[in-house]
Amino acid sequence: MNHLEQLIAEWLEFRGYFVRRNVKVGKLAHGGHEGELDIVAYHPINNHLFHIEPSIDAHTWKKREERFRKKFDAGKKYIISEIFSWLPHNKTFEQWAVLWGSDKNYPEIGGGKVMPIWKLYRLIARDIIALGNPEGNAIPETFPLLRTMQYTLHWASSDKLEQDIAEQAFGKGRS
Repeated sequence: MNHLEQLIAEWLEFRGYFVRRNVKVGKLAHGGHEGELDIVAYHPINNHLFHIEPSIDAHTWKKREERFRKKFDAGKKYIISEIFSWLPHNKTFEQWAVLWGSDKNYPEIGGGKVMPIWKLYRLIARDIIALGNPEGNAIPETFPLLRTMQYTLHWASSDKLEQDIAEQAFGKGRS
């Protein structure tokens, strides 16, 4: 699992989703599996089901289309039948491809929504900033990437950085 998968899984779990990672689906008779789904998450209170495939690849959009089509088709085929089998079989869900690149020219890929990494980071940052000061509301240590973002967003805001730089430049800062 790469850092992007870890960050997304932490974010969803922190938001109340039941998260499954790197789930092999479609067991084949001769051994192995048809595919692997990176992140599948269900929020029981909101009844929201997500399938997210993050990638930091540098493939062409044509190659990505093939790859994500296979992943998203496997998700449609197996998420309800194998992973969350207690959900209604007609349950709809969102599928996201989290990638480098823009969603302007490519809003969808392989049947799923393109979510640029920078937009995802902003969504996560918005949720973290809404928590307020980490001194009284720290994200639990079981979410190390979110917690790192929380402290970074708090202490590295532009106004705090400018103040720190000014204090150091005039001898009032830390040594």
